[in-house]
Amino acid sequence: MANATDVLVVGGGIVGCALAWMLAREGVAVTLIERRAIASGASGANAGSLHAQIPHEPFLGKGEDWARNYAPTLGLLAASITLWRGWPEELATDLDLSTPGGLLVAETESQLADIARKAAIECEAGVAVELLDAAGIRRIAPYVSSRVIGGLFCPAEGKANPLVTTPALARAATAAGARLLAPAGLRHLARVAGGFRAATEAGDITAARVVNAAGAEAARVSAMLGLELPIEAHPIQVNVTEPAAPLIRHLVYHAVERLSLKQARNGGVLIGGGWPSRIRADGRLVPDPRSMAENIAVAIAAVPAIADLRLLRTWPAIVNGTDDWLPILGEAAGVPGFFHAIFPWMGFTGAPVTARITADLLLGRAPGHDLAPFRADRFARSPREHDPPLRTAAQDA
Repeated sequence: MANATDVLVVGGGIVGCALAWMLAREGVAVTLIERRAIASGASGANAGSLHAQIPHEPFLGKGEDWARNYAPTLGLLAASITLWRGWPEELATDLDLSTPGGLLVAETESQLADIARKAAIECEAGVAVELLDAAGIRRIAPYVSSRVIGGLFCPAEGKANPLVTTPALARAATAAGARLLAPAGLRHLARVAGGFRAATEAGDITAARVVNAAGAEAARVSAMLGLELPIEAHPIQVNVTEPAAPLIRHLVYHAVERLSLKQARNGGVLIGGGWPSRIRADGRLVPDPRSMAENIAVAIAAVPAIADLRLLRTWPAIVNGTDDWLPILGEAAGVPGFFHAIFPWMGFTGAPVTARITADLLLGRAPGHDLAPFRADRFARSPREHDPPLRTAAQDA
């Protein structure tokens, strides 16, 4: 006989664990399943950046219309960072959280002009940003290269430690009464009378409601119910150096090159920016030496003082994305009780607000945000007409 729960959360990353914690502490019977270990995907392998501005690379490639379409996401990012600031105390865990600000640096007048165009859209959306000239850059970030002639400062941005955050959320969820099953991969999901039936590696589970928090696997989960989501899985990698004396205070980006650069509390310099890793023929994800070399070269060009640091580790990860970069939130059209909790590209930053919105919806509360731009039916169609009719739990037993 299948185990029963009110809410089944699919995905043991930062969103899934945060949601399980939020629901369990309000008395909801919640079960979370994860096909590998908790935080084994992007939630435990990302660079820990907290973003609050329009990402510059897609802005350059997709233009101002895309940026204005993306602008509603900025309110979610701001709300999420506010929630982040409360998590260390709520979780009684040092998350290495700080928000000293993000710095997008430019080396040419043309790059500065592009930054100014983006900043105008951010200001319209209510995001606090400040355009800086060379003197302004030197004042707040004297460590950047002398080639930098200006940039953009976004004071809300920062970092947290992904290696401790999701495990802390998982512990809190378990302590509040949630049941976390890992490894427990989802083999099949079907609608039945009264909700859903999930066949998992840990046995069958019936649930009144299901939340898809599966990240890069979210499209596979939705497809089990006949829903199509254009979720892309992108292999990326991150580098970290040996500990060094405090140097890089901000989250640093480059106006043209792929770069995210920051320093952890232990002194290690984290170098990322979405450079691709490789997927081997056997399916194993491995770092790409060319990406590593080019990423490090960009980082040294931005902050020359890191050139003599030794590289300790490079690791790969899979990040989920969509073409429009917008979150996918709320109850799926045509499948009552099935909810999406997906924040592509910025999932680490957006996890707290994604979980909070989803928890509020499940608890019958107003989410506090206009979710219209983030509905899945902006690109997903309802279940196929030839999908099988609902089955009863007894028929599936």
